[in-house]
Amino acid sequence: MTNQSELAATARAMVAPDKGILAVDESVKTCTKRFVAIGVESTLESRGAYREMMFRTPGIGEYVSGAILFDETIRQAAADGTLLTEVLKAAGVFPGIKVDAGTKPLADSPDETITEGLDDLPARLAEYRGLGARFTKWRATFLITAELPSERCIATNAEALASYASMVQEAGLVPIVEPEVLMDGDHDIQRCEEVTTAVLERVFAELAAKRVLLEGIVLKPNMVIPGTGSTDQSSAAEIAERTVATLRRCVPEAVPGIAFLSGGQTGEQACANLNAMQWDGLPWELTYSFGRALQYPAIEVWAGNSANAAAAQAALRHRLRMSSLARSGRYMDAAEQQPD
Repeated sequence: MTNQSELAATARAMVAPDKGILAVDESVKTCTKRFVAIGVESTLESRGAYREMMFRTPGIGEYVSGAILFDETIRQAAADGTLLTEVLKAAGVFPGIKVDAGTKPLADSPDETITEGLDDLPARLAEYRGLGARFTKWRATFLITAELPSERCIATNAEALASYASMVQEAGLVPIVEPEVLMDGDHDIQRCEEVTTAVLERVFAELAAKRVLLEGIVLKPNMVIPGTGSTDQSSAAEIAERTVATLRRCVPEAVPGIAFLSGGQTGEQACANLNAMQWDGLPWELTYSFGRALQYPAIEVWAGNSANAAAAQAALRHRLRMSSLARSGRYMDAAEQQPD
């Protein structure tokens, strides 16, 4: 296994001040849906062109410490033949890789899921490290209803997350641990806090049981937030208060940083909520690992046309700058109107 100090140093660099993590790990199926929505044919070449456009955004390394890639992306080359991983490295960005194999229905509870991919994980980790990956990601999802998530869903996914993290550290890479309590549903913020607490407590119990080095992980959780169908939406101040209270309750101080997923929030919502969490005296860095909240403005401007690349990069850079301001407590609505 890589020296523990090296794992810890990489994890700290991933949550460095003013920086966050760009999630570009959408599958071919998901990327195709996004391309269809903007009238672009999804091919290996068009997906590569879109990713290259993002990765060549001027100044991306000022705001991004790492980029989570998909299997296709980590193998792709730019138009000039340079590997996309090398494009990222040249910009000062760590390449990372999503290593879970997606979800399947949980036995006897078809509305819930279990994440797959452990069986052949050690071999894939060795290959991905050879392809330049410095870190990995594994996502587990938890649906909220009056009865769900079940104890079995929480326990099974927490154990899988811990097994994944242990294997990743053994391979010399930093695991991003992503237990996502979904925003889908009409639950209120109190219910989200209860479920998020139960999930995080079980995840960290399993990480401890597997002797995972907490200094060498990054946690990627949801914010504590009402369901999208709730009639009682919360302010950024309440979301921040409940999220930070949940983290203090569940997350050991040894974890270097927490990189929130956006989970379907707009970029502006995610930034406002993250900004409100930047309290003095917290033991972890609180940063971002947004996907759609960063990408959507850029993909719509790009629209499959290379002539739009500079404008699309400006749109991405703006969202990155706003997210960077939010993770340091300097985001304000007025900042959205200021030119980059």
